[in-house]
Amino acid sequence: MAASRSECAERAENSALLRISHLDDVVACPRAAELAVTALRQLKSGREGIVMTSPVSRGFHRLSRPGDAQAGRLPPGQHATADFPVLSAGPTPHTPLPEWTFSIRRAAKTLRTWTWPEFMDMPAETVTVDIHCVTRWSKLGTVWRGVPVRALLDQVAQDASYVLAFCDGGYTTNLPVRDVAGGQAWVAFGYDGQPLPPEHGGPARLLVPHLYFWKSAKWVRGLDLLDHDQPGFWENYGYNNYGDPWREQRYAGD
Repeated sequence: MAASRSECAERAENSALLRISHLDDVVACPRAAELAVTALRQLKSGREGIVMTSPVSRGFHRLSRPGDAQAGRLPPGQHATADFPVLSAGPTPHTPLPEWTFSIRRAAKTLRTWTWPEFMDMPAETVTVDIHCVTRWSKLGTVWRGVPVRALLDQVAQDASYVLAFCDGGYTTNLPVRDVAGGQAWVAFGYDGQPLPPEHGGPARLLVPHLYFWKSAKWVRGLDLLDHDQPGFWENYGYNNYGDPWREQRYAGD
């Protein structure tokens, strides 16, 4: 039976909210909130009267100015937080592990797919990194466990210049291959010694800590290999195409 117009609209809203939840907090930055609302309006399929509940974030009461030990680790405009802020608006996907897969694709052809047990058999690393959200919070010394993206790309024959990460809910983000294949990107499945919780992108998320954190896509399910750069979701709604926190590349034109 075909879905009704209201059902289709509801699915579009849920998809939009899910994509908005890839920003770890839209409240802390008015520009981020503006872009989030614009994205929701674009994706709600013309339905009127939608009420979006206010996002509730945690951790911003513990933002701090950098001390001497932090000064060299905080990019311009960032503030350290002891917590790990989460945007609570919108649905959080809960893909059962027996149904979870990670795929590498090119030109609509799947080159390689891993099930969860196969993914867990891949060589993994424990890394300690600083992460920087576009909404101006940073969390220093975070500990993750994940599979290096270069180890996954080594499993396929490819000469792509870019990847487009795709996720549950239809979210995407773009990255140069050099930024994910050079030992500075992982598909993370653990955080702080525990399985990565869904609110932080579990069971697995991209981890690209040298770029703003929206590039570390939550609930990642694979990579599309591309010859040419293709903007992802937030990049199409005004975020910078690359997102270097040390150059404050928050928005297009930065």
